[in-house]
Amino acid sequence: MSPFMLSMKTALVSILITFVLGLLTAKFVSGLRHKSIRAVFDGLLTLPMVLPPTVAGFFLLYLFGVQRPLGKLFLEIFNWRIAFSWGATVIAAVVISFPLMYRSALGALEQVDENYLYAARTLGLSETYIFLRIQLPLATPGILSGGILAFARGLGEFGATAMIAGNIPGITRTLPLSIYSYVSAGRMQDAYKEVGIIVVFSFVIVVLMNVLTFKRRKKGKI
Repeated sequence: MSPFMLSMKTALVSILITFVLGLLTAKFVSGLRHKSIRAVFDGLLTLPMVLPPTVAGFFLLYLFGVQRPLGKLFLEIFNWRIAFSWGATVIAAVVISFPLMYRSALGALEQVDENYLYAARTLGLSETYIFLRIQLPLATPGILSGGILAFARGLGEFGATAMIAGNIPGITRTLPLSIYSYVSAGRMQDAYKEVGIIVVFSFVIVVLMNVLTFKRRKKGKI
């Protein structure tokens, strides 16, 4: 599989996981009332965003290595060696992109006017109904912005992927790893082409972000 297709496959699968996990986690944290507990949860969930990607990859390799607890468990029960497989690229992308999705969703949910939520509760509506039919639609632009950012981060992930998945052609060599390999080998023309692809995708993502931000601000003024 080409590095471009491998990167797209990894980014698409990882964003499906990250989007759901980030949204549910943001909903959980937004409901915490104890400031100290909330600060601890928020710090732990945001940690992959501030750690160097290679350090995050080191911890993943420590957990999912063949001789490590989770790695042994998956190998013995599911006969699946996670480290240095395509699945490892997805895990790395999810871990690194999760904080972007989580923090964007948390900010969007907290910006919803609580008066709407209080009014819905006085009408006897359930918390699930309030979240799905009131809070979530109002926070949609911010949540989608987080999803776009997380997708872009997963597409461009390098450090953690190199640590836990390696740089195996056709299996784990994503687009960033391919660019690194071409530059290391002195094949600059090939590197230029793949850099161009990344730049175009990044530009499209920035435009989408600006469009969503404009719509959110316009809705706020209405």
